[in-house]
Amino acid sequence: MSAKIRLQRHGSKKRPFYFIVVADSRAPRDGKFIQKLGTYNPLTIPATINLDRQKALEWLNKGAAPTDTVRRILSFKGVLYLKHLLRGVSLGLFDDATAMQKFTAWTVEHDAQVKKRQEESVRKKKAARAAARIPVVRKVEETPAAPEAEAPAAEAPAE
Repeated sequence: MSAKIRLQRHGSKKRPFYFIVVADSRAPRDGKFIQKLGTYNPLTIPATINLDRQKALEWLNKGAAPTDTVRRILSFKGVLYLKHLLRGVSLGLFDDATAMQKFTAWTVEHDAQVKKRQEESVRKKKAARAAARIPVVRKVEETPAAPEAEAPAAEAPAE
């Protein structure tokens, strides 16, 4: 049996929501799975990802192969980087404390970038809503009206 870490689709038509699961590679996409690792909602900006890092790391170490999309998700959440650091520890390149320090520094920087993207998205949404609400009114220049006394005088010689 070869295990895969992949997405299992839920949600209605044109409103996708996914579970991140470990499943036998022969099982259907939305069929039987071994373990649920988290969820993925691509409709939010940025996409909402809830993932159990420890479980995902255990399955990667057991040899479960992630699909392309799940590989991107694992990379985004730092699971692949943590696996890389732990491999360095096992090879004796550095100790466990150094690996955790590097991972913590990466996590802080990554979370700051995600928060910045989220705030930018909210700001753009508010600006778009404000632009949609306020109708554009152009000021029409008023031309001075001719005095009424002059108008009948102008008509009189024409007769």
